[in-house]
Amino acid sequence: MLMKSLSILAAAFLATAAGSAAADDFADSAPSSSYFTQAPTTAIPEGSNWYTSAELGAISTSGNTSGTSVTGKIDARHEMSNWSNEYVVSGYFKEDEITDDDGTRSRTRSAQRYSVSAKAAFKLLEDGHRAFVLGSHVADKFGAYIRYSSLSVGYGTQLLRREDRTVDVEIGPGVFHGVSSAGETESGMTVRGAAQLRWRVSPSAAFSQTVSVERGTANMHSVAETSLSTKINGTMQMKAAFSARNDTNVPDEKKNTDTQTSLTLVYSF
Repeated sequence: MLMKSLSILAAAFLATAAGSAAADDFADSAPSSSYFTQAPTTAIPEGSNWYTSAELGAISTSGNTSGTSVTGKIDARHEMSNWSNEYVVSGYFKEDEITDDDGTRSRTRSAQRYSVSAKAAFKLLEDGHRAFVLGSHVADKFGAYIRYSSLSVGYGTQLLRREDRTVDVEIGPGVFHGVSSAGETESGMTVRGAAQLRWRVSPSAAFSQTVSVERGTANMHSVAETSLSTKINGTMQMKAAFSARNDTNVPDEKKNTDTQTSLTLVYSF
């Protein structure tokens, strides 16, 4: 239910952004070191260019409640004249300190998730249109699916392209293979759809909303993330984000939706 509300909200927001008037004009520029968290751009330079973003956030508590959580992500995009490739690696873990019945204190892992994805997109003749292939793998020790891999191909286009905002959508078929926390193996065909809004709210702040849905025969896997980034200097940003992952078919002892709220420091180069 939560993911359905998020998807409806995201779709409404994307439609509103696409139909709204343009904000104050910004000077045209190629992607800079702040490409991922700052302004959408109206031009990609010819040749071969890398744009990379690395983010890290950590929380440590002590006293009556003790624990540590760490989240990190590396997002690299390789722009060429005919290809646009993207590689993403992310991880999250959480350890809690608990007191046993005999008074002994020990640390236990309560969350552990790693994910990796790679996408190769071939730029078609019409500007903003592309054909892509996307592969991803998630290992989540405490999730409804402890392993989830997918491979999809499809078509993507840019519905909106302005100096301060962009809206991109993708759709295509694919296959998936997953192992649930109950040890059951699932695989089959999927249909994947995704949308992303990137909006430069001001010269020093950017908003992003992404939604992706993979519909299979027995399960629908959805991921949504909302983030707001503020620029600290030419290469550093602070990012606040909320993400939700949902599976419609999960073991009885598991919940359908996992959420994460994070505050991270981002370095772009």
